[in-house]
Amino acid sequence: MSELKKYWFHIIAIFTVAVWGTTFVSTKILINDGLSPVEIFLYRFTLAYIGIWFFCPRTLFSKNIKDELLCMAAGLSGGAMYFILENTALGITLASNVSLIVCTSPIFTALLSFLIYRKEPLKIHLIYGSLIALVGMALVVFNGSFILQINPLGDILTMLAALSWAFYGIILKQLDGKYPTLFITRKVFFYGIITMLPFIAMDSATFNPRLLSNGVVLANIIFLGLIASLLCFILWNSAVKELGVVQTTNYIYFVPLVTLLTSAVVIDEYITPIALLGSVFILLGVYVSEKGFKFKIQKRSVK
Repeated sequence: MSELKKYWFHIIAIFTVAVWGTTFVSTKILINDGLSPVEIFLYRFTLAYIGIWFFCPRTLFSKNIKDELLCMAAGLSGGAMYFILENTALGITLASNVSLIVCTSPIFTALLSFLIYRKEPLKIHLIYGSLIALVGMALVVFNGSFILQINPLGDILTMLAALSWAFYGIILKQLDGKYPTLFITRKVFFYGIITMLPFIAMDSATFNPRLLSNGVVLANIIFLGLIASLLCFILWNSAVKELGVVQTTNYIYFVPLVTLLTSAVVIDEYITPIALLGSVFILLGVYVSEKGFKFKIQKRSVK
């Protein structure tokens, strides 16, 4: 691959991360305008599901019942449960808090993989990274509670969302290699909508068509469904294919930073020094858990 083409895919990855970093603020705007968490998810996934039919194979079902059930579990954990928890949290706490805490999902994924598969010992840098990130989450949560007078329930819901996304990753590992990525994603969109139906029945605030006449609401729904969910998924996978999963995934750690800046500019969220310190700990903890400590000691030659 030529250097110019390689740089192009780096730009694609950066663009995708920038869009994903703003989705927390976009969702917060919709909540402030009166949409419920369930309603936002339903509009977003329905648009994405309709759009993905133009890009993925027309195969309807998985090869067997077990794989179909795994697709359903993926739709529940990575779709309905994750977005309900995240969207509900955005109605309670800061968008920047949500983005930062969700960033710890790779740590939960690694811990769950160890508990479920136990194929290799738990790496020491994962333990250290988890503890560092835990300190960061505590700073973010308690900062919201004692300084900004925000209910820490929102931050706790975000932790559960990160855990739900970790389960989603574990389930995807069992489907990896069996089906095309776009097929799995289409099934996730579909079962995300299906498993959302019970929540719709329990949510009396769901569906207020008059809100769609608001240009800001409609624009944010289209952005979340067609741009952030559908387009960015296609772009992200193309970058992963060309650059490799490790190199591309490193850009994910910039999502909270984009959210911090966007939330401060667009919706005037006040970012305190303690919140910034917590964000540093969270990002450092995620990095250490993934990469470990890398220190080079240069030995001086003795003459």
